[in-house]
Amino acid sequence: MRKNPLLIFLYCFLLVVSCEKHPSDVKPNIIYVLADDLGYGDINIYNSNGKIKTPNIDQLASEGIMFSDAHTSSSVCTPTRYGILTGRYNWRSKLKKSVLGGTSKALIPKDRSTVATLLKNNGYETAFIGKWHLGWNWGLIDSSYYEDRVDIEKIDFNKEITHSPNDLGFQYSYGHNGSLDMPPYVYVENKKITAKIDRVIEDKGEYSWFRKGPTAEDFFHEEVTPHFFSKAFSYIKEKVVDEEPFFLYLPLPSPHTPILPTEKWLGKSGLNEYADFVMQIDYHMGELNKLIKDLDVSDNTIIIFTSDNGCSPEANFELLANKGHQPSGIYRGYKAGIFEGAHRVPFIVKWPKKIIPGSVSDKTICTTDFMATCADLLNIELKDNEGEDSFSMIPLFSTQTENEFKRDFTIHHSIDGSFAIRKDDYKFIFTNTSGGWSYPRAWNDEGANLPRFQLYNLAEDPSETNNLFGKYPEIENELIQLFKSSIKNGRTTVGKVQENDPNFPSKEKWDPLTLFE
Repeated sequence: MRKNPLLIFLYCFLLVVSCEKHPSDVKPNIIYVLADDLGYGDINIYNSNGKIKTPNIDQLASEGIMFSDAHTSSSVCTPTRYGILTGRYNWRSKLKKSVLGGTSKALIPKDRSTVATLLKNNGYETAFIGKWHLGWNWGLIDSSYYEDRVDIEKIDFNKEITHSPNDLGFQYSYGHNGSLDMPPYVYVENKKITAKIDRVIEDKGEYSWFRKGPTAEDFFHEEVTPHFFSKAFSYIKEKVVDEEPFFLYLPLPSPHTPILPTEKWLGKSGLNEYADFVMQIDYHMGELNKLIKDLDVSDNTIIIFTSDNGCSPEANFELLANKGHQPSGIYRGYKAGIFEGAHRVPFIVKWPKKIIPGSVSDKTICTTDFMATCADLLNIELKDNEGEDSFSMIPLFSTQTENEFKRDFTIHHSIDGSFAIRKDDYKFIFTNTSGGWSYPRAWNDEGANLPRFQLYNLAEDPSETNNLFGKYPEIENELIQLFKSSIKNGRTTVGKVQENDPNFPSKEKWDPLTLFE
């Protein structure tokens, strides 16, 4: 972790003053903002050659800690969200690859602890506002009908949904179920649809396409992102007035497709609509940061900003590259794959009461680490069946404790169910393809003449261009054994062995250990 001596002195002085105003036993507010399909190189402070202006997110980093080696547990939407809220690797759930749809049933069982249940049970007000994409159970015209992903025609929009975010620890819940390109296009607030269906819409624009589907009279795609921020601001103001500690989970639907910046932001980047959309998100993050300061709760409010995976090719990489911008920065690949550009993401934490402004950490963290971090904040010991792959980030908030961080290795996962494991500088990939949409692609048999597996030294080769597989058998064996034990133990943290969930929907045996046969 790098630090400025003058900043440390000023920070320590202000911390003493702050502690007089804010007793140490006051629980910090927690705001977790999750962008959707935002690349590592799309934030200016992460990419010195980037062409998208992000002054507000850059400022957030300058006021807190910036993690340069942060990763999502998956390179696509649903699995990453599962990992964030449960502290468990997504592939341990019944969803072994791909993502859910807009009519999919709930993925997280009601009896599994989430960050929201943990915090709610320990004095927090909890809220979800945004894109859920973890499934919920729609009310049906025929209650005897059962499919894991129901036909839209079978939904009765007059009925309440069940197995909702409210059943998983969120006292207030407002949002839509799938991605913003997945119908139905309705808001659900505390299990109820907020407005009647009045039209069926679709769009096939170059950047703004979305699938045809029923749409509520209060739902307008281009307004969804600013609307979620507006709802979030109202919630924050209410809780601050009530002087209640709160946890706000704010997963955005942007800059995922449909790429729809509002008219105010069209053309602002000078690049394309995707870059305009990123700039709009940056603006809203500036509004959020300012609101927390204006409400005089900045000192003891934790703001986390990250992305659910790397940038999607829908951003038009070729056009952006021609204008000098690379959404993945120096890293290879993008959303859905197993290479770094698919799962290495911006990760910023601001907490003035505990974090020295302008801090930078190069420790490897994962988005599954959020649950253990919240437990550590409250001095709570997680149970054996909670946060099985979660390690507290609290030690990394200070140079004095960073060596106490316990994550030793990290497992990555792609859209087609491919795995990689990372320990220190080495990353072992258990496939000869990208595991996703970038070259080499499995469905085109583009890896046919390539080595069976891949090994990269990320310190020497961050762009993953030189496959070392076969040259370091001791390192390969160590990583393979770590991976095998992670599968068999049902966890990567210390604790009793846990069971991985059976495959879904076929219930067939899921056994990634056959990779080594």
